[in-house]
Amino acid sequence: MSITLAIAGAGARGAAYARLAAATTRATIAAVADPDPARRIALADEFDVPAERRFASWEDLAAQPRLADAVIVATPDRAHVEPVVAFAERGYAILLEKPMAPLPEQAERIVAAAVDNDVLLAVCHVLRYTPYSQTLKRLIDSGRIGAIVSIDHLEPVGWWHHAHSYVRGNWAVEAESSSMLLAKACHDVDWLGHLIGRPVRRVSSFGGLAHFRPENRPAGATGRCVDCPVERSCAYSAIRIYERFLGDPVHEAWPLGVLTDDVSAEGVRKALEDGPYGVCVYTGRNDVVDHQVVNLEYEGGVTVAFTVTAFTALDFRKTRIFGTLGSIEGDGRTLRVHDFLTDTVETIDLDPDGDASAADGHGGADGALIEAFIAAVATGDRSLVTSGPEESISSHRVVWAAERSRATGNVVELTPATSI
Repeated sequence: MSITLAIAGAGARGAAYARLAAATTRATIAAVADPDPARRIALADEFDVPAERRFASWEDLAAQPRLADAVIVATPDRAHVEPVVAFAERGYAILLEKPMAPLPEQAERIVAAAVDNDVLLAVCHVLRYTPYSQTLKRLIDSGRIGAIVSIDHLEPVGWWHHAHSYVRGNWAVEAESSSMLLAKACHDVDWLGHLIGRPVRRVSSFGGLAHFRPENRPAGATGRCVDCPVERSCAYSAIRIYERFLGDPVHEAWPLGVLTDDVSAEGVRKALEDGPYGVCVYTGRNDVVDHQVVNLEYEGGVTVAFTVTAFTALDFRKTRIFGTLGSIEGDGRTLRVHDFLTDTVETIDLDPDGDASAADGHGGADGALIEAFIAAVATGDRSLVTSGPEESISSHRVVWAAERSRATGNVVELTPATSI
């Protein structure tokens, strides 16, 4: 059975999800809403959306009688609440880009809208849906390594990705988006809780903005990379970062497509001369952290040490799970299962589709989520979506607790009724 989809937000994520949905051949793009005419027209043209179903805002789309079975809400982080509420009231099934919202009261409104209107709401915690994650979850639930005692988890953001998104990009300033932990690593907190299957009871966190600060600006550096005399010796040079992606169709969509619609050498150069992505990373406009550790204690005493850092290659998450009968080491591609009884190691190769970046759909995670969402809408079987409103707000509460701990230096205790 095929479904119809409306797209509210035709930026990089909205467009990527639209293409993945259409590629399944079980979804048709029925409407597009975006305030940017170029983005709106480009995406609508790509899917032959009629002129009367192209809208300059999500409000205009939501004001119509329901035009599709479902809507993908990929508006900016701070513009999630009102569209979700409006579309829920219209009866749309909703796929919502993460994070749900920067503030607890906003996320609670989203959950209430979905529950009160009895609509399917799936939050884009894509990591849950990959064959890698599903295999890992089955191994744990089968008792293969006994009871989980602790987990060591790394989210390697990547030096250039952090500079792109969290220094020069849309998530650089917390007041304009959200904390880096919420924007980038609510995925991880959700995924860890999904694996462990228990609620978090205590949280502590430490971190800050260590490097991308004016005092670390190299001697002689200017405010923009295109005229900087020390640009060639800077690891965070925008020229060095972006020009290497020219001619690569995957990375022309992201990150180059975020800089400019003209992904030629001339177009990228002009974007670096005029736009925010060509600015020196040491200007001081950004204020989100570039490294953070989060310590979690779950019900029953399971502990997690979680690190998120800019100072790595952009790669899949690295995870070590320590159980009473064995351990598992995973790198997003391969799982190595050590059985203590036999003292043998089994290697399970899972061969993800693409690399860990958004350009390649997070190693197939984006596509797996879209498949699950379409199937849930088509069949009415909501159990196919595991990142629903309650699961998602639960993990968001852990992130807000971690941020409170980081700000105050205190351990934050959570209860089922906790509201951060």
